[in-house]
Amino acid sequence: MKIGIYGGTFDPPHMGHMNSAAAAMDLLELDQLFLIPAGIPPHKELPAETASAEDRYAMTALMADGMGVKKRAQVLDLEICRAGEKSYTVETLEQLRKQFPNDELWLLMGSDMLLTILDWHQAERIFELASIGAFARAYDDNLELLRRHAAALEQGYGAAVRLLSVEEITDISSTEIRNALLRGTGEEFLWTPVYGYILQHRLYGTRAELSNLSDGELRAVTQSMVKAKRIPHIKGTELEAVRLAKRWKENEADARRAAILHDCTKYFSLEEQLKICEQYDILLDNLEKVSEKLLHSKTAAALARHVFGADKEVEQAIFYHTTGRAAMSELEKIIYIADYMEPTRDFDGVDTLRALAYENLDRAILLGLEMSVTDIQSRGNIVHPNTLEAIDYYRSV
Repeated sequence: MKIGIYGGTFDPPHMGHMNSAAAAMDLLELDQLFLIPAGIPPHKELPAETASAEDRYAMTALMADGMGVKKRAQVLDLEICRAGEKSYTVETLEQLRKQFPNDELWLLMGSDMLLTILDWHQAERIFELASIGAFARAYDDNLELLRRHAAALEQGYGAAVRLLSVEEITDISSTEIRNALLRGTGEEFLWTPVYGYILQHRLYGTRAELSNLSDGELRAVTQSMVKAKRIPHIKGTELEAVRLAKRWKENEADARRAAILHDCTKYFSLEEQLKICEQYDILLDNLEKVSEKLLHSKTAAALARHVFGADKEVEQAIFYHTTGRAAMSELEKIIYIADYMEPTRDFDGVDTLRALAYENLDRAILLGLEMSVTDIQSRGNIVHPNTLEAIDYYRSV
């Protein structure tokens, strides 16, 4: 197995890191990539405004998740767990070599790091433990210098060095991004969930008010709360909800906000969901108490109202988007059906449902509810009473 090792302070991790890592995975045909945030970097002092190790780990994990659903990229806490100790690369490689004795290790780094690697702690031992993959722009003015340096390392120290020609290298440092964030800019250099995490936790001098976010900021924050594989669904639900609101002359801004927020607690644990319900006095039935799937609509609604400043109509639309209910408001209907039939959904009958939603919303709701019951029962699960009551109601209207 070929394993890539990409370390750094990741303060914050940015698109330069992400694009370079993705290129290395392809160019080296890596089976696995480990992203390793440094605890205490040996070559520089961490600035006063640096994020905590826990925050840097969390942001790097978001970046790793965004690099694909096959889990080829993972974040490791090897270095931040060395409390009070400098993060020497050679020690990290020693640890990984013990764990993967027969695998091919590739240490990834920028071209500037390659030029100074002989100054690193036990550089020659690094060359014994891993091959070196150094990122270089395809048309870098220093490309010939890098080639000569790589050849000197190979001839003089037995190093195995490969220059990785990367078309897109973001020409900005983490320091420059931190300074930009302090000025209220810089989000274009960040993976959206990472930017959302920064806003949510008010890192690097950002001062976002969660109860008064713009649509773009709200998207970023909610994307930082879910897994990357869920983001296309949330985007699709937003797109469909706004279309439906326009068709049925409902408030498009409310439909947008409800759709952006509707799944924000989708990946919270059962314990986290129950804690939120207790905090906001949400009454639960016996079925809801044991089901994250049912709970997430309740907890997302609570955060939408109490954290993100949504109004009551938006809160209610999120609250019932999973089960539906009898006599739903127009916004509740729109969010329920948009969630069910958004463009990434692919199941028998979805095209019929999509057409019906723009012809007769109540009939579309009934069809969606009936299809949902069939699916739930086919899985051997219990249908929530709200759904059954909704079916009876919409059959009678």
